[in-house]
Amino acid sequence: MPQIDKQKLGRLTFFQKKVLAKIKKVPLGKVTTYQLLAKAINQPKAVRAVAQALKKNPNLIKVPCHRVVAAGGKLGGYVLGDWQKKKILAKEGIEFDQRQKIKDFEKKLYHFD
Repeated sequence: MPQIDKQKLGRLTFFQKKVLAKIKKVPLGKVTTYQLLAKAINQPKAVRAVAQALKKNPNLIKVPCHRVVAAGGKLGGYVLGDWQKKKILAKEGIEFDQRQKIKDFEKKLYHFD
């Protein structure tokens, strides 16, 4: 299991902390998109910055950045590799079709309040 990277934690920017705090709200068995996450922190044009902030996640266990996927239910990237992201999501009840897209994507999609 990945450990908490305390050095990385201390170097996070306010923006990165905001992104990582918001992603904690996505429940088990659900996913959200980079775009929805950017909108949820009132930065709708910061989609790429959101993705970069997720790469800085110092605690992959407490901050489930694997639950953030690309538009349309595509997997998107993950610091430990796409195959690991898919494996973790599958354990959380997310299924994939032959094209490696999330089945019933709209039902699995989490929208922030």
